Amino acid sequence: MPKLKTKKTAAKRFKITGTGKIMRRKAYNNHMFFNKSASQKRRLDMDAELKKTEEKRVRRLLGLA
Repeated sequence: MPKLKTKKTAAKRFKITGTGKIMRRKAYNNHMFFNKSASQKRRLDMDAELKKTEEKRVRRLLGLA
């Protein structure tokens, strides 16, 4: 069976930690910061862990399934 190819769009959007968790960026962190509080901007700057329900699908896109 051939190797799974990595979907490059997914590879740019997700990072895998050393422990195997898949991290993603948070939404609403691109522009229009003038109506967001400082604490909201700080929270949006941190990466979020991917939900377990989505993990299988993303692993397949990254060629790790």
